[in-house]
Amino acid sequence: MQATVTSAIDAPDPHNLRRSSRLSWTLYDFANTIFSYAIVSGAMGQWLVDPARFGEANGQLVFSIAVALSVGLNAIVSPILGALSDRGGRRLPFLLAFTALCIAPTAVIGLSGPLLGTLLFIVANFAYQAALIYYDASIKLVSTPDGRGRLSGLGTGIGYCGTVFVALLIQFGRIPVEARFPLSALLFALFAIPLFVVLREPAPVSAERITARDFLASWSQLRTTWRHAGDVPGLRRFLVGRFFYSDAVNTVIVVMTVVATQAVGFDTFQANLILLALTLVAIGMSFAWGWMCDRVGPRRTLLTVLGSWAVGLVVGAVSLSLNGTGPDGRPVPEPTGVLLFILAGAILGSGLGGVQVSDRVFMIRLSPPARVGEFFGVYGLVGKASQVVGQVLYGAIIFLLVDSLGTAAYQVAILSLIVTMLVGLWLVWPVSDRWEGSGELLDARAHEPPPRLSPDRAPLDERP
Repeated sequence: MQATVTSAIDAPDPHNLRRSSRLSWTLYDFANTIFSYAIVSGAMGQWLVDPARFGEANGQLVFSIAVALSVGLNAIVSPILGALSDRGGRRLPFLLAFTALCIAPTAVIGLSGPLLGTLLFIVANFAYQAALIYYDASIKLVSTPDGRGRLSGLGTGIGYCGTVFVALLIQFGRIPVEARFPLSALLFALFAIPLFVVLREPAPVSAERITARDFLASWSQLRTTWRHAGDVPGLRRFLVGRFFYSDAVNTVIVVMTVVATQAVGFDTFQANLILLALTLVAIGMSFAWGWMCDRVGPRRTLLTVLGSWAVGLVVGAVSLSLNGTGPDGRPVPEPTGVLLFILAGAILGSGLGGVQVSDRVFMIRLSPPARVGEFFGVYGLVGKASQVVGQVLYGAIIFLLVDSLGTAAYQVAILSLIVTMLVGLWLVWPVSDRWEGSGELLDARAHEPPPRLSPDRAPLDERP
């Protein structure tokens, strides 16, 4: 399936560059993070392990399968969804459709039986992941190349504010698990609406109608997209590298609480407080990484972030060996181990925002305008595939070694993440973010201020 559509106007609509328009775009980051934190990371797992449903052991298994199915299926169809948006020439209608498909099932999970609730969650999480394809690509509607990094950083930082907001609301409002589903759906809708009301998307110059045949033929899209990626210098290498470094990033996001409680010895309240503090670090550093992205480019920013993550993972692994052991054999926090663990968490929290800020802009730099959706589909695929593979690998290491090694099993699992992070760093290192084919560099030059002139009208920078 060929992507033949180009926008009527390559430059963003001036309306979309207004402060209110950009704010509406960043609020979507705030909105979807509420779903990610409150439902995926919190309520769904707790709801399934309730004795009235599947119970602790079976509930965790069902939850893992549900996450793997929703993310894995989305990984398979991501390139197809992205290419279809390129063919139609519009992204916001797709974003709206998948946002609604996430919100509606979420609202009624708590009122459903365990099996139906699980199926509804699979649909909702699939739609949440699919919507990210179009949201990430839509950054071109609200930014110019010279400010894209700062806007990406702003969106990421505001997204983390969504985590803090809903965490405090649940904690101090004492919201029961069943009530978190309709609450999260309502908040997601409320904060997502401004994007669809405020933003304008230019009509395509030409667009081929999407038919049933397109959907049937689109299963060959992945091979086609991978062939198209070969036309962009370094794109394939970047995508493979993203698979490896996303493995570490996605796994740490999921297991951080478990490591804090099972390997360090914090209770749940202490672990939540620490993770909340590290989220605040991520918020502040997202703005810094966004500034750096515009200042030195997304490639150098991403390499710096990945290097810091490697250091943070080493510090985290070392910290686990510096805690004590209680009479029951469980770890007991010791000052030195706790301080190093918090330091590692601060480094990883800082870098978490940096990865999201820089690799999104890097991908824009590598995508020709007519294939933005198509390539962002593959971009989403490798990230989601790594999430499935990384979680299975980490879980297998813990399952096989925890009985014999205890806390050391967590160190082995963390060290495996260091390996994948370094492989990703090595793969991305030679990839340039200066490819002219995306039009980004030409657009950036168009937005640069004119050169300063001397009295004799010669550019000051060129005078001897």
